[in-house]
Amino acid sequence: MIINLKKVHGSSNDFYIIDENGLETPLTEESRRQLALNLCDREHDLGGADGILYVSDSEVALAKMRVINSDGSEASMCGNGLRTVARYLAEKADKKQFKVETMKAVLNVAEDKPLAQGVPTYCVEISPVSFEKESLPLNWTASQLIDAEVPAFSETLTYSAVSVPNPHLISFVEPADFAEQEQLSTWLNSDNPYFPDGVNVSYVQAIDSDTIFVKTFERGVGFTNACGTAMSASSLMARLLNGGEMTKKVDVYNPGGRVQCQVYQTDEGYTIDLIGNATFSFDAKIVISEDFKKSTVIEQVKTDEEIAYQKMAGEAARFVAEHQHA
Repeated sequence: MIINLKKVHGSSNDFYIIDENGLETPLTEESRRQLALNLCDREHDLGGADGILYVSDSEVALAKMRVINSDGSEASMCGNGLRTVARYLAEKADKKQFKVETMKAVLNVAEDKPLAQGVPTYCVEISPVSFEKESLPLNWTASQLIDAEVPAFSETLTYSAVSVPNPHLISFVEPADFAEQEQLSTWLNSDNPYFPDGVNVSYVQAIDSDTIFVKTFERGVGFTNACGTAMSASSLMARLLNGGEMTKKVDVYNPGGRVQCQVYQTDEGYTIDLIGNATFSFDAKIVISEDFKKSTVIEQVKTDEEIAYQKMAGEAARFVAEHQHA
């Protein structure tokens, strides 16, 4: 079977887009999982990825996006990935604004003004937002965990838990102990009494009232260059805990670059706009074995978009180095 795919990234959180409409044979749940295990391996000839974004038909939106992580598990949402799918669909359908169906919500997406010269930028809606422990799920004595001490997690830090709809555990740290973060994250994504389905763990440093740095350990992946829903959830908690004007965007820096987030308060609660790059790295054509466990690259065509993105990422890294407190 021949499969065409596109290598993409949002804030260096990288994926393959596979449009199921262009396949000779429909995929099964097991073949989607095996494709992710195969193609996302960093030893693969294509370089691997954090996951695969499967695009298919939808009855309620322009298209549907499913996210399969590199370990074969499925994520309910991926903000960085959604931006790249939004661009793919926008160019395919010649539209600038539309809706995309995800596991738990139909979300608005739109082309946005570039964050930097030569960097295609898209805005995607991140919702639904919930603090209720059942939405994560989280085993906790109170109905919510917001800016609270959890001795089992840390003797000094406080934590907040929110689903957007991926589950996130967030702590504002100064200074940051990323070794502690990795140890905690590994535990919370294995057998533990708090998060039975695992959780994304972010340590956040506030640079000023409208600027934060976020490092995330993603459930099913590990440390990544960026996590879109984590940056969105962290921006929400920054506004709720640290103040600042709700009408102003939050500049979010990450190990892979930077994005912007806009938090909105509504009668129903909160929604978040995630604004960032949607970079296409290359197109490829592969031959996949019948069991989907082996693949051979027969064609690969690179773009030149990475040059502009890396320039922006370099500027972001220098900004963080000047302002971050290690």
